[in-house]
Amino acid sequence: MKYTHVLFDADETLFSFNAFEGLRRMFATRDVDFTQADYAHYQLTNKSLWLDYQNNKISATHLQITRFSEWADKLNVPAQQLNNDFLTAMAEICEPLPGAKTLLKKLKPHAKLGIITNGFTQLQARRLEHTGLKDMFDWLVISEQVGIAKPAVEIFDHTFKLMGNPNKENILMVGDTASSDILGGMNAGIDTCWLQHPGFELPPAITPTYKITELVQLQRLLEL
Repeated sequence: MKYTHVLFDADETLFSFNAFEGLRRMFATRDVDFTQADYAHYQLTNKSLWLDYQNNKISATHLQITRFSEWADKLNVPAQQLNNDFLTAMAEICEPLPGAKTLLKKLKPHAKLGIITNGFTQLQARRLEHTGLKDMFDWLVISEQVGIAKPAVEIFDHTFKLMGNPNKENILMVGDTASSDILGGMNAGIDTCWLQHPGFELPPAITPTYKITELVQLQRLLEL
C-alpha cells in the first residue's frame, strides 16, 4: 500500500454525530422538550461559531459557552455546564459509521493511524472508549489542545512532527468536511480523500485526491 500513515477526521467521518439527538437527550434531563424548531434556532448561532472557530477567529471555549448562552439564561444554568452535559450525551449515543470498524481493522496492519479533529477534548477519548476503537490509533490530535484548527497548516505540521515527519507522499487525510479536512490536507501538501455525504458538494478550488460516498470504497481504493 502506498500510504504508511492515514489520518482521519472524527465527526461524520468515523463516527456518527447526531447533534439533535444529543441535545434532545441532554435537555430531557432538565424537563425541556427540545424540538426541531429549537434545533434550527440553535444552529443559527452554532454554525456561524464553528466557521469562526475553523477560521481560527475564536477559541474553543468561546464557541462552547456562546452556543448555549441563550439556554443558560432561560434555565438559569451555567452555559459551560450545558455544554459539558451535551458532550456527555454525544459520547453516550455515538456509534461508528457503517464500514468504519472494518476499514480500520484492514488498515491497521499496513499503516499507522491517527485522528486530527476540530471536535472537543471532552468527547474524543470517551467516544473512542465507548466504541472500542481506542487501540486503533497511534495519535489523537485535537485542535482545542493544539490551539489552532483545521484547515490551518500548523495543526498538520504539529501532527507530522508527532508522527516523526514521514514522507508526505505516504500520508493520506480522510474527512467529510471539504473546507477543513480536504483544504487542510491540500495546504499541508498531502493526499486527501473526501467522504461525500448526500447533499454536499465540493467548493470551488478544493480538489481531493480521491472522492468516496462510503468508507468501504476507501478499502477498495487502497486494495485492502
